[in-house]
Parts: sequence; C-alpha cells; structure tokens
Amino acid sequence: MTSTIRRGWTHALAACTLAGVMSVTPFAHAGQATQADHDKLQAWSEGVWKTADGGDEAKLIERLENIAGENADGADWIKEAIARFESHLAKRETQRQEQLDEANTEMQEFLAKGDDPVALSEALRVANKIELLMPSTDEFFAHPGITTLLNTAERVAQEAEANKQWLIASELYARLDLLFENEERYKTEREAIDRRLIMIRNYAPEKFWQMRNDRRLAAGEEAFAEYNPIGDSWEEKFADVRLQTVLQAISRTYNHVDGVPMKAVLLEGLSAVNTLVETQDLSDVFSGLSQHEARSMFQDALTEIQTRIETKDGNVNRGDLYRAAEDMIRANEMTVKLPINVIAHEFGNGAMSALDPYSSIIWPDELARFERSTRGQFVGVGISIQMDEAQNIKVVTPLEGSPAQRAGIRADDLIKGVDGKSTLGFTLDQAVDVITGPRGTKVQLTIDREGENGERIEVEYPLVRQVIELPTVKGWEKVGAGDDDWNWFVDPEAGVGYIRLTGFSEKTTAEFDRAVRAMKRVGLNGLILDLRFNPGGLLDQAVSISSRFIDGGMIVRTEDANGRTRDSQSARVVSNDVNVSDIPIVVLINEGSASASEIVSGAIQAHAEEGRVQALIIGQRSFGKGSVQNVFPIPGDNSTLMKLTTQYYKLRTNHMIHRRPGATEYGIEPDLAIEMLPQQSMDALILRRDADVLPINENGEIVADAERPDPATLLTDGIDLQLEAAVVVLGSQIVPQQVEKISRGGE
Repeated sequence: MTSTIRRGWTHALAACTLAGVMSVTPFAHAGQATQADHDKLQAWSEGVWKTADGGDEAKLIERLENIAGENADGADWIKEAIARFESHLAKRETQRQEQLDEANTEMQEFLAKGDDPVALSEALRVANKIELLMPSTDEFFAHPGITTLLNTAERVAQEAEANKQWLIASELYARLDLLFENEERYKTEREAIDRRLIMIRNYAPEKFWQMRNDRRLAAGEEAFAEYNPIGDSWEEKFADVRLQTVLQAISRTYNHVDGVPMKAVLLEGLSAVNTLVETQDLSDVFSGLSQHEARSMFQDALTEIQTRIETKDGNVNRGDLYRAAEDMIRANEMTVKLPINVIAHEFGNGAMSALDPYSSIIWPDELARFERSTRGQFVGVGISIQMDEAQNIKVVTPLEGSPAQRAGIRADDLIKGVDGKSTLGFTLDQAVDVITGPRGTKVQLTIDREGENGERIEVEYPLVRQVIELPTVKGWEKVGAGDDDWNWFVDPEAGVGYIRLTGFSEKTTAEFDRAVRAMKRVGLNGLILDLRFNPGGLLDQAVSISSRFIDGGMIVRTEDANGRTRDSQSARVVSNDVNVSDIPIVVLINEGSASASEIVSGAIQAHAEEGRVQALIIGQRSFGKGSVQNVFPIPGDNSTLMKLTTQYYKLRTNHMIHRRPGATEYGIEPDLAIEMLPQQSMDALILRRDADVLPINENGEIVADAERPDPATLLTDGIDLQLEAAVVVLGSQIVPQQVEKISRGGE
C-alpha cells in the first residue's frame, strides 16, 4: 500500500534511471526559475512561518495564497496542498453549521420531554456538543433554550440526589459541570456522588450493574448481558489493605506542594467513612449498615471525632491522626462492625482526595496497572481488546511475537471464556484482570470466530503469560509486523517525517532514536512530532526526548510550595544521528496532551521563542497537568505505594503548566491554533487506530488483501486539519530548497 499523501495532489513524477538506480522527484520541470523568483519564494516561506507563529488561521491562509503568483518551477505541489487545505477549512465551517442545526433540533426534542431525567441528561450531552461547536462561550450561553435547560437540569439533579438516584444524579451533575468547567460550579456535588458510586461499584458490583442496566433500558437501549462476577470480588481486591499502611501514608502528606493541613486531610478521610456508612445500597453487603441504631451510633462517634479535630487549637498532628483512627475503629467494633480493610480503604481514599486529583494511595489491586503505565510493559498474553457493539470482548489485534499471536489468535476473534469460565457480562477491566497475571502462569482462552464457510466455531487456546512490551513510538503507516516496521514519512518526496508518541515509558527515547536514524538515512527535511492525546509518563524520558530538539539550555524546573527551585533539568548532549534541532519542526498538541508531553512541547516552544530552534506548536491548548508526583514505598507493606504531589513544573519562560483551581492560564498554548470539530477528532482517532493495526496470522505473516483504512485519508479528506496544517507549513519551508535544487539541475 502506497503511503504518500500527494495522491491526487501532483502531476506525474519525472523519473530517470542511472546504473540501475531509480531517482524520483516531483519537482522537475523544463524551465528554470530566476534568482528573483527564488528570492520571492524564500521571502514567502519566511513569511508563512512568521504568520503561523502569530496564531491567526485566517492570516495564515492569506499568506499561503500569496504563492499563487510565483513562477518558481517545482512549487506546484505546495500550491495544490495550500488550495486543498483552504478548501478543507471551508468544509469544516459548512460541517459546523450542519452539525449545529442537527444538534439544535435534537436538543429541542429532548427538552420537549420536560423533567424526564434521562431526556435532560441527553439534552445536556447535546448542549456540550453545541458549546464545542459554537465560536464563543458567550454566544453559547445566549443560545435559545440553554438557560431553561440549565435551570431544569440543576433542579432535577438535586431531586435525583435527594431520592438517592445516584447514577442519573451523577450524570446530570457531570454534564452540568462540563458546561461550567472553569468555574467548577458543580464540582462539590459531582465529587460527593461519584465517591458514593465508586463505593457501590467496589462493594456491590452487581447492584452497580443493575443501576447501569436500568439507565440503559430507560434510554431505550438493549439490556446488558447478565452480570458476571468473575474477578470482581472486593474481598480479593482489598485483602491486603492495611490500616497501618494508610496511617503512614497520611502522615507523609505534610510534603504536599500546596501545604494542605493535616486537619483538612483527616476530616476528609472521616467524611468518606461517613459516606460509606450512610450508603444504604451497601446494606446487603455489610449487615451492620442495615441496623439503624448501630449505624446512627457509629455516625455520632464519627461526628464527635470530627468536631474534636475541627475545634482543636493549633495544628493537627500525627498523634491526632492515630487517636482519631483508634477511636473510629473502636466505635466501629461496637456498632456496625465493618471489615477493617474496608474502613481503611475508604478512609485512605477520602484523606488523599483533600490534596489534589493526582495524589493517591496505589492499592495492591492497582499496582500492576500503575507499573504497566510507567514501564511500558505488562505480563499477559499480548492482545489488544475492545468491547464490540454486542458487548463481546473482541480482539483488536494480537501483538507481534506474543503468546497469543504465536498460538494463532486473530484480529476480530471474540473471547468467550477464560479458564473455562464465561466472559459474558464482563467489563473491559474484568477481562484485563483475569487474562493478565504473573509471568509464567497459564491461562486458557475460549475463542469464537467465523469459519471458512461463515459458520461460528470455538477454539481453545492454552497460553503462558509473558512480559509484553508496549511500544510508545509510532509512525505514519504500519508496513510490517514488528514494532519498528513503520513508514516514517507523511510526505516522503518532501522528506517530511512523522513520529507519534503515545506515552513516555522507559524505552521511548530508544524507540524514538531508531525512528530518526531510519529517516535520516533516507533524507529528513522536516519533522512532525504528534503529542496529541499523549497523557505523559516519565520525566527523564521527557527531558531526553526534548534534548533531541534542543541544543543546550534549561528544559524544565520544579518549584515547591515556597517558590524554591528543587530541581532543574537541562538539555543533554546527543549524537548528530538523532539530533533534529537543525530542521524545521512542528509539534502537534491538543487538550489530551498532558504532563510529560506538555514539558516537551513547552520546552521546544520556549527555545523557539528565543530563536534557538525553528519550531512551531500547532493544535489546541494542552490539558494543564504540570505537577510532580513522587511515588513512595510504604515501610512494612510491599504491595502498596503512595503517590504525592510535591512540586510544580515551570518552563524556561517561568510559565507554570499546571491548571490550578480557577486558573484561566495553564497548559501550553499553541503558536497556531487550528480547530477541529468534535466529530473530526473522533473520526481521526478511529481511523488512526484502525490504520495502525496490521492484520497478521499465527505465523507472524501479514494477511494479504486485508481491509484496512489508509492514513492518507486523514489529509486528502480533510479529517485531520491540525496534521494538514503541519504538513503545509513544513512544506512551505522545504519548497524553496527543493526549487533551488531543481533550478541547478538536480545536483
């Protein structure tokens, strides 16, 4: 499959053969450009970059169009690319209006149903879509029907909460909160209900399933498959939770970057335990909660402890913490008799929630997932899975060289059983938990697939779990079964490379370097670094990747609560074969770019502003997660860790990345903001995901003629406008050199 994005863009390529080697160039023409043409083209190129750096989409198009009058031979391809990009921007505006019209009609249909909470929730969902489509927030709130919707939805959410209809109340508050994201107007209500729902999910998962199923039926959708309890027992998940571990973790919270006092931490922990006790949905699980008198006595005891903490003169200290815990456990034993590990779990979660969203106790059942996210590997059988429309666990692809691939498991197989037990009714988390496990252990998957004659057949696959590597560096188009088998060029004729980082794990830099070396061997003239939807990862990898783009100087520093610099990271010396600081760079970011990806994009941007590198940031403002979480082992407990926010990241410009409550400035602002409609972003994500999957058989061979999307469609159909802007802007920098080369006869 050819990968060039110039399909339909260019005229026939001129080709010649010398000594058995074919040379292909899209730039060859009969005539030669004058020096004046070259000078004008170079001035245009520099003007495009400067205009893009100003962030104005309309002015960029105007500047790009100025090339139309140039006579330089070999520039036709960039002219066609510019015209196509302009048409795609116009297409976006047409689609915007069409989608607004559809959304307005849909919202009015839901509003016509009055106080129906499900209809109101759907109306809010559509309202969120309208807000994203509208040019400004002010225009959105002036939109007809929005004020009525907000007032009605708030009232119905309050009624649902009062009636203990937790799921729909949570849904309404969450969607209201999205509409007032910067104000956090509904944050308190949403977090309180979500805490309760998480408890129900943990301790009464079948009841939680029933809530979700009822909500599904109320929306007119098909029922879920019957609840499946495999791997979903709180007794097993929380068996190793210890109160002493929780107390030691809380004792360390004095190191938090915002200096949250122990009083606030302790009170929030006690409040969480009180929420647990008053959640009647758990009374079938914990019999003590069904006894009104016992429950009231325990809540009175909790109130007494809280009052003592609130009214204490001076600071609340470790001694107060341990005394409160002892009194709480003693009162519990005399009343509701909840398991100590349950109290410890909720007390710990509540206490850590007083700090910030990123500080937490990493419980024993979460440890494997945490390590997988930081190390870029896990122990399992090597399959990527998703939930299909019929709620089946479906294999997206087996990973190359994995036990699943070697055994013969294929893309689109359905996993119907694990170790002889049905997966019907599984969630994805359940499937991951039961399929993964310790290295060297056995697991048997029951696979349902379509046979040669269209019939459904079942096959048993006994597998042995192994360490599975998760690559974080991807290219433009998958061309082979191996992790490095990519076409790295989004535009091979112009030498525009493309690297997409999905995270920052221990091997990210090594994978990145292999990609750059491969491109440089062919000829790399410009590079797109795609950090969109990259949630971050390891700091040392962010610094290492940044060093490939920056020749010296500070990348990022950390600052504590007192404004003191605790650590400073500077660019490292790298070899020329992986250094890309001498070519034009475009970094793509969006609201899904967070943490380490913000450090990299922010560092490159800061150095570009000083003229130290030619780079632009294109896309939309990043997420704003710029805080340092230190991970501590807890003495005496090898199965539990603590993650605590201790510092904030600041860039070379002294800009703080982190989005603190109420902040309007945060994250990384792009040099050139290119908007993509929500549907465009979704379409691009799905196409990119499916295009990255190269169907392979049990022998590791590529399946011939397998249907698979072409990533070039992202550009030729105007789906990914941010990527298209990057290609056009980089092309504008490369074309003068290409034209000059042609003018000299192609030497």
